[in-house]
Amino acid sequence: MMPALKAFADRLLGRGDATITVPSFDGALKPNQILEKAETIGQFDAPEDLATDGKALYIADGSTVLRLDGTVTTEVRRFERTITALCCLSDGGMAAALDGREVRVFATPSASSPRATVSDPALNAINALSPGPQGTLIATDGSTTRPYRQWVYDLMERGRTGKVLSLDIASGSVRPIASGLSFAFGACAAGEDVLVSESWRHRLIAVAADGSQRAVLDNLPVYPSRLSPAASGGFWLTAFAARTQLVEFVLRENAYRRRMITEIDPEYWIAPKLKSGQSFLEPMQGAHIKTMGVVKPWAPPRSYGLVIRLDANGVPLYAVHSRVDGVNHGVVAAVEIDGSLFALAKGPGRLLRMPLSLIEQELRA
Repeated sequence: MMPALKAFADRLLGRGDATITVPSFDGALKPNQILEKAETIGQFDAPEDLATDGKALYIADGSTVLRLDGTVTTEVRRFERTITALCCLSDGGMAAALDGREVRVFATPSASSPRATVSDPALNAINALSPGPQGTLIATDGSTTRPYRQWVYDLMERGRTGKVLSLDIASGSVRPIASGLSFAFGACAAGEDVLVSESWRHRLIAVAADGSQRAVLDNLPVYPSRLSPAASGGFWLTAFAARTQLVEFVLRENAYRRRMITEIDPEYWIAPKLKSGQSFLEPMQGAHIKTMGVVKPWAPPRSYGLVIRLDANGVPLYAVHSRVDGVNHGVVAAVEIDGSLFALAKGPGRLLRMPLSLIEQELRA
């Protein structure tokens, strides 16, 4: 009874989950244009995820896995379906999720056939993979009602069916670690816990072995996504879009939201995008975006690019941005190799490279 009364009071007073306020980029998340200054070392048609074994960088592009050698990409393998997640294993193997519904594990990235396949009716929208303990994989499944490609539907429908799963490579069995999440999108082992990005609740949570959860980062100004370990400890956390008060308002106007889903092309919904500024039909444009024909970097962001450096406790140390007036938006994956950060900006289809020394130099400037 009390939770229902609290929810009613929150809606009446516009507080708690009913608030439409969005925190500002401040402190460790202070805006910059470092991500916009990154070197573009590759352009792809349908990039989705990055993986590394510490030596080579692998890119999931549509149904193809590519290996980066310097600035040249070589095809490693090709699947019959689209790759929605990719990761390298500690034993030299590689795992790939196909259409969010099946995970194949290979002894090496170029092995001709899989050594294991995990295919379970419970799998629907696998969007991230990472190594787990004792021959397992940690997977996040964003939604049980929508396929991975329809993530914006899940947001507008206020989906809460995301899961974190443990996949046993040897047996192919699937064990739930956590469920009822608002679009789980990215996970990484952190000691005995698993760090998980919960996109629609704008937070990073730690899930213990017994399934209990605690918030590590809460009320972020962005929709967090995939995680990867940093070489010196801690993590890299990506964000594929930034929040706005307008979207928060629409999410709380149920009648309007349902009509928008039914009557308007998703391309023109009042919703976050991986890239923007492509059409005069977009809902966010005009004087609140441009002044004298110039896009304002501080304008409300329909699309945005961000990677956050976290310490071992999940505390933000700094962030690299591509602001509203940039193009390197929709960052869905980032990994560190040999003193450089590689980020995948899905909006423009770019693979970006930033030496950590140059990031530190830019932050000091």
